[in-house]
Amino acid sequence: MNAIAIHDWARLDALTRAQLLSRPHTSAGNAHAEARSIIDAVRAEGDTAVRGFTTRFDQVPADRLESLRVTPAEFTTARSALAAREIAAIERAIANVETFHAAQRPVPLSIETMPGVRCEQVLRPIPAVGLYVPAGSAPLPSAVIMLAVPARLAGCPQRVLCTAPDREGRANAAVLVAAGLCGIDTVFRIGGAQAIAALAYGTESVPKVDKIFGPGNAWVTAAKQIVAADPAGAAIDLPAGPSEVLVIADNSARADFVAADLLAQAEHDPLAQAIFITDFAPLATAVVAEIGRQLPRLARQSILARSVQAMRVIVVADLATAIEVSNTYAPEHLLLQVREPRGRLDAIANAGSVFIGPWSPEPMGDYCSGANHVLPTYGYARAWSGLSLHDFVRRMTVQELDVDGLAALGPTAVTLAQLEGLDAHAAAVALRLEALGHRAAS
Repeated sequence: MNAIAIHDWARLDALTRAQLLSRPHTSAGNAHAEARSIIDAVRAEGDTAVRGFTTRFDQVPADRLESLRVTPAEFTTARSALAAREIAAIERAIANVETFHAAQRPVPLSIETMPGVRCEQVLRPIPAVGLYVPAGSAPLPSAVIMLAVPARLAGCPQRVLCTAPDREGRANAAVLVAAGLCGIDTVFRIGGAQAIAALAYGTESVPKVDKIFGPGNAWVTAAKQIVAADPAGAAIDLPAGPSEVLVIADNSARADFVAADLLAQAEHDPLAQAIFITDFAPLATAVVAEIGRQLPRLARQSILARSVQAMRVIVVADLATAIEVSNTYAPEHLLLQVREPRGRLDAIANAGSVFIGPWSPEPMGDYCSGANHVLPTYGYARAWSGLSLHDFVRRMTVQELDVDGLAALGPTAVTLAQLEGLDAHAAAVALRLEALGHRAAS
C-alpha cells in the first residue's frame, strides 16, 4: 500500500480543497452509453436480450437460464443451505427494520381551509415496485431487508425482486431466504442494467413495475436514471452509487476504531471513498498507521488496493471546520467520534445517515440497527434523503367545496385567473357563481 497522505486543510487553496474532496472518477459517460445500449436491446428483444447479457456479464451458461424466475424449490433449498444462527440474524435484522419503518407510516390529512372548503391528503401504495439487490462480489441480503420491509409495510401489492446469479445461474441463498422472510416470492436471477431495463419496461417473464428501488454500480445507476427520464419507463428511488464514509474524530477517539470504519466502506467497491477529518494531528498519523496494520488482514485486497487510493486524511483547525468540510462533501455515511457527539448533530446539514459516538460503527446501519441503508451518494445528500416508507407511498390530494365555500372563495379564483390571462379558468368558476346567483334569486 502506498502511504496515505495527511493533508493540512489550512494550507490548501480553494482549488486543492475541491480536488481533495472530489469523488473517484466513475467513467459515467461510458456507463451511461453502455446502459443505454443494454436498455434498448432489452426493450427490443425482451428475455432473449436479458439471457444474452446474463451469459455475457455474469458468465452463466445459456442452458442454465431457461427460466429466469426463481422456483419455489429454490427457496426451499436456499433455506436449508443456511445455518440456524444465520437465519436468526436475518430475522432479527428484519424485526428492527420493521420497527423503525412502521413508525414512519404517514397519516391521512383532512382540513377545512375556510368554511365550506375542504382539502385532504389520502395515501395510496405504489401498485408495482421493483427491488434491485446487488449480488456481484458481495451478495447483499441486507439490501433485500431494506427494500422489501418498507414495500410490504406500505402495502405495495406487487413486489418484484431482481438479483444477479452466480456462474451456475443460482441466486444467492441468503438473498432468497431474506426475500422469503420479507414476503417476496417473485424473484428473478437477473442483475445489472439489464435487470433495470426488464423492470422498467417488462419482458415475457418480468412484469413492468411503476418504481425501481435499490443501489448498484455505475451501470445500474445510469440505467435507473435513463428509465426514470422516460415516460414509458419507471420512476426510481434515489441516486445510489459506490459507497462512501466520512469520519470526524477528536483526541478522544481510538485510532483502531477509525481505521476499521474507513476500511469497512472501502472494501465495498473499487470506487468507494473513505475520508477522515480530525483536529488532532497525532490521531491522523495513528489512523494511517493503523490502516497499514489492519489492511493486510482483510480478504478483499483487489478492491481495497484501488479504493484506498481515494482515501483522504485531513487535519483541520477545529471541529467546526471539520463539520463545514463534511457539509460541503455531503457524505453518504457520517461518523461522529468526538466528545459529546450529539451536541454536534444540529450543525450537520448534509449527510445520508449519521452515526453518533464510538459505539455506533457504520455496519450496524448496514445490517440491523433499523434505519435504512439505501442512501444518497456522490454528494446527492445535499438534496436527497435516504430510503424510507414514504418512498413506497403516493400522497394524493382531494378538494371539496360546498355551495357556501364556492360562493365565498370563487371570486378569488376568478380574479387570480384574470391576472394570469386564463379566461377559461375564470369562466369555469364564474359560470358556477352565476348559477348560484340564479339559484338564490329563484
